[in-house]
Amino acid sequence: MSSLARLAANSPRLRQLHKQVPQWHLTDGHLSIKKKFQFKDFNEAWGFMSRVALQAEKMNHHPNWYNVYSTVEVELSTHDATGLTEKDFELARFMDETAKITGN
Repeated sequence: MSSLARLAANSPRLRQLHKQVPQWHLTDGHLSIKKKFQFKDFNEAWGFMSRVALQAEKMNHHPNWYNVYSTVEVELSTHDATGLTEKDFELARFMDETAKITGN
């Protein structure tokens, strides 16, 4: 399966990938996944975002995100596929790993 193929809502593959990032919330219609990261301070939040930005650029897959002080809210979806693809879950896993290293 291509990483840009849209995952069907309630498909076994979507459920399998979601189990790998259980703290990410599926939105209504399963068109995106969301998560809120909480850091110690702005510096940690910004460091997290900087690391993710570099990886997102390598992947050519960019998150929708919002930052206020020590909080980073993220929503992942693949615009070209109009929904979730394997790329979203790959980036979600990277973000979870990066958050652990950064101090989340």
